Amino acid sequence: MGRFSVLTLTDAAARRVGEIVATRENALGIRVGIKKGGCAGMEYMIDLVTEAKAGDDLVERDGAKVFVAPEAVLYLLGTEMDFEVTTLRTGFVFNNPNQTSACGCGESVELTPAAPEALASAAS
Repeated sequence: MGRFSVLTLTDAAARRVGEIVATRENALGIRVGIKKGGCAGMEYMIDLVTEAKAGDDLVERDGAKVFVAPEAVLYLLGTEMDFEVTTLRTGFVFNNPNQTSACGCGESVELTPAAPEALASAAS
């Protein structure tokens, strides 16, 4: 059974994760999770990882490690994680097919979890 990726990283995102890890002591990578909040119902959370947690999914690209919290997996399935620098904001961007709407600030999104069947077919 082939291992599938919950999310994919663009070159820019992988580079940025590498930069973050390089400047923090004991950092392994970053963890992406979701929490309830914001005007659209959910927000992405990004934390520094100094030790892997059981149950985390690991996505690697060019040595950059992104851990995905287990409760976020169904919400992030098929997402592309990018890093962009614009005049208004600098940060990670999630191009998420499970997103049904977002608020104007771009910080908060409405997400519908992928069906567990999608997880099963992606894993096979």
